[in-house]
Amino acid sequence: MNALSFLLSLAYLGLAFLAPNPLSHLFGLVALGVTAFLRLVPHWRTLNLALLTLAFTVGLMRSGNTLGLIGLVGILVALTTLSRIPGWIRVLLGLAILLLSVPLAGFANTFVFELGIQIGIYAAMALGLNVVVGMAGLLDLGYAAFFAVGAYTWAIFGSEQAKNFMQGNFPLPGEYMYLFMGIAIVTTALTGLLIGLPALRLRGDYLAIVTLGLGEVVRILANNLDHPINFTNGPQGITPVQRPPIDGFRELMATLGVHLDRTTDYQLFFYFLVLLMIGLVVLVNVNLANSRFGRAWVAIREDEVAARSMGIPLLPTKLLAFMTGAAFSGVMGVIFAAQRTFVSPESFTLLASITILGMVILGGMGSIPGAILGAAALTILNLDVLKTFSEFVRTSLPQIPNQVDPAKYERLVFGLILVLMMIFRPEGLIPEKRHRAEMEEA
Repeated sequence: MNALSFLLSLAYLGLAFLAPNPLSHLFGLVALGVTAFLRLVPHWRTLNLALLTLAFTVGLMRSGNTLGLIGLVGILVALTTLSRIPGWIRVLLGLAILLLSVPLAGFANTFVFELGIQIGIYAAMALGLNVVVGMAGLLDLGYAAFFAVGAYTWAIFGSEQAKNFMQGNFPLPGEYMYLFMGIAIVTTALTGLLIGLPALRLRGDYLAIVTLGLGEVVRILANNLDHPINFTNGPQGITPVQRPPIDGFRELMATLGVHLDRTTDYQLFFYFLVLLMIGLVVLVNVNLANSRFGRAWVAIREDEVAARSMGIPLLPTKLLAFMTGAAFSGVMGVIFAAQRTFVSPESFTLLASITILGMVILGGMGSIPGAILGAAALTILNLDVLKTFSEFVRTSLPQIPNQVDPAKYERLVFGLILVLMMIFRPEGLIPEKRHRAEMEEA
């Protein structure tokens, strides 16, 4: 088995050099599956993962096919979940994938950068919702509302929109984006407080319905606050939104021998910015999970009556979870607005909230690596796999009716995945230890 898996990995490396195409990438995914699921000696498995990292990177650089990106995400999952891999190997390969493989692939196909940025934004939001749903057990169906508040906070003042209701030199310079990331944390946390005060007195389905309604209220406000005073420009949205200047970043990259052009400079900058934010969010998540607040949230999730009898103040503790999750979403909203240079209510629908919740459920409620994996899986599915499959079907079968275009069945596929997860792996792909123990006991 060890020799077979090694030969498969080596063969894929050769194919990545000589014939990089979708079929060779599928072969690489098979080799990764063999490495991950067969019982291999640890040093053979580690060697295979290193070979496959090199092979997927070369394949992405030479073909630009995003199946290679799926392979790299799979290796990150393997490094996170497989046992008996030395810690320094995990760190080294993880950093190589995030800091070298993806940027190198992005220069061959800029869509890889776009996928990486979107995965990062949704992963940070999934981690925020993981605090609310996974740790505290509060079902929130209006989470995209905080994303909208953060995005509009910068979009209004980072564009000429603010001139409609106040005096000043607008748009503000792009450097202010960093200040507004801090302001968004405050505004979204306060929004979470205002929404949470009445909503968190409820439990279960009632809480879910109220948060769903309040989330829709924020989207409808963004849609209609264009009269009598034009705050949000209504359904037309706000554009162009200022981006931060990156002259220093360009000089740094030039010093490192990386010469950027106008199609890749901001993509690479936002990719690294999102990576930095995920690192900070993970750090905050880990510290919160190990703090007395994290233990209080878990106690409330398990049994509210028992938690109250142990002296845990329910409403303030729930509010803290709600505000923390909202703050994560708000800061990513600012980055989203600056990266897209456009904000409209269509980006913050109920489907966006459900998608983020699905990421948490798919990865495993309460699990930090699970939330990141769930975000990666559903973002790649929505932005790449379904659209690529749709193009393939329409090219192969041009007579197929427009009504059966696979890209239009995103919600159906999404629902099927959630149903299958609940049947076959209700604890999620990378379950939290406590959830796994509960499921095993049940």
